[in-house]
Amino acid sequence: MTELIRMTALDIVAGLKAGTITPLDCLDALERRIGAVNGSVNALPTLCFERARNHARKLMERPPAQRGLLAGLPVPIKDLIDVAGVRCTQGSPIFRDRVAENSDILVRHLEANGGIVYAMSNTPEFGAGAHTFNEVFGLTRNPWNRALSAAGSSGGAAVALATGMAWVAHGSDLGGSLRNPASFCGVTGLRPSPGRVAASVGAKIDSTLGVEGPMARNVMDLALFLDAMVGEEAADPLSLPLDGTSYLAAAQGGWRPKRVAVSRDLGLPPVDRRVAECVLAAAAKLEAHGVIVEEAHPELPDARACAQTLRALGYANMKPLLDQHPDLLKPEVVWNIEKGLALTGQDIARAEAQRGEMFRRMQQFFETYDLLLCPTTIVPPFPAEQRYVTACEGGSFETYVDWLMIVHAITLCACPAMSIPCGFTAENLPVGLQIVAPCRGEARLLAGARFIEDALAIGPITPIDPRG
Repeated sequence: MTELIRMTALDIVAGLKAGTITPLDCLDALERRIGAVNGSVNALPTLCFERARNHARKLMERPPAQRGLLAGLPVPIKDLIDVAGVRCTQGSPIFRDRVAENSDILVRHLEANGGIVYAMSNTPEFGAGAHTFNEVFGLTRNPWNRALSAAGSSGGAAVALATGMAWVAHGSDLGGSLRNPASFCGVTGLRPSPGRVAASVGAKIDSTLGVEGPMARNVMDLALFLDAMVGEEAADPLSLPLDGTSYLAAAQGGWRPKRVAVSRDLGLPPVDRRVAECVLAAAAKLEAHGVIVEEAHPELPDARACAQTLRALGYANMKPLLDQHPDLLKPEVVWNIEKGLALTGQDIARAEAQRGEMFRRMQQFFETYDLLLCPTTIVPPFPAEQRYVTACEGGSFETYVDWLMIVHAITLCACPAMSIPCGFTAENLPVGLQIVAPCRGEARLLAGARFIEDALAIGPITPIDPRG
């Protein structure tokens, strides 16, 4: 069982297809590992192993070659989307006892591709904020030091990966929600271009800010999981059709960037010098492999104002919950809803124009550079009792999302972006390198990330037993 936990997702899938491992073997190994470590980190508060084993037995009735891309690989789902027959709360007391009747499009897609859902991963209430805690399940702790934050909002997913309770994991990302926890926990997370991964539609049918995406322990496993996620679905009007690209093949293809830009802060909020130094040192290592590395970034001066407005606009749809349950919503969510309700048409038009201009600048930037590198998160993991980061390198932040602009700005530009481990602080805390490619450039992004991962030569750093 211990050997299975330490294997890569690619090796597990190969074993499943060869018949040397069964989906039930995987579930047994996960259940044992969860029993051993989840109590100390609280990453997977809702388990559904009976449902998973029933699904596994049905899948095993087919020949291995007909079991889909994942062939029976177990997958945890973030507790923001629905899995039929499973408790799905969105981290909110309002939905504390809710059991979903139907699965989200993404879940159905993953199960059709041979994924087996066995758990829901913890998230902050409605995914609001980059620190995973809520009033339903409590706090998720960072396995590198359990006194620290695992970030968020896909904190439970990242911790499950880092501790060997998952081989791959579903995450979602609006303002860095899968990139930040990947950085804090020493794993990988990819925010795809809007439309690349289909999901069920909410109040706004054409949203391009929040997306679903894959998380894993390394770039190759991440590419495998993205292949199982992508595809057009009529129920998601933004979803992109398959174009024949295998992202795993792209990651294995050997492409390498010729010229990359690196920035310590994208010209946005200050970055902790320990993080900046680690990222710049990682970028410098690429020069030994023949890559031209230049310090540069596109001009994104309106990122904060634009992000605040468009984020609030999305939260305005939650007015009915505020009216019905004002005492059950955390203050950050209440603030975001009220900010959204106070927006004027002029505010929204200005933000949309700012976003369009930033998108054009970013696309033009990639005419010169193959990839853009910068920190994923501006600080190392912070104390778990803090709700969010309020200051960094002498700069202070007014709201719970201001410290996230280095990832939120990339969201606004509709670029695919991912975080991979690039080193450690003196306190042995992982630091994430954010790698950005032009819109719809996932194949380039994964190939470049694989090259950078190899060039940095950090090696497998997870799974670990929880520390501290």
